Amino acid sequence: MRAGDLRHRIQFQKLVPGVDPETQEPIAGEWVDVAKVYASIEPLSGREFIAAQAVQSEVLGRIVIRRRTDIKAQMRGVYRGRIYNIQGVLPDPKSGLDYLTLPYSEGVNDG
Repeated sequence: MRAGDLRHRIQFQKLVPGVDPETQEPIAGEWVDVAKVYASIEPLSGREFIAAQAVQSEVLGRIVIRRRTDIKAQMRGVYRGRIYNIQGVLPDPKSGLDYLTLPYSEGVNDG
């Protein structure tokens, strides 16, 4: 992967659960920032999209970033107001130490 391919500055967020202060019942949490990194955001090719639809996958594309240990599948990425829900975290196939591929779906994710 070339550094020039990582041209999108994306913010990764995680959902922190909340508790109602009066009833102590769990409530919808809020999304908090975890990391802001350079990434490549790539939609699926036509062939990949058709294959994903054949297995009823929600995946619309992939985000590629340098390897990190703090990015999880339960997180989301935000870039230019669009929300990218991470569907998985895949290490690179050669060494597993250089970069991560994050398949994504799009839309609001309430956790």
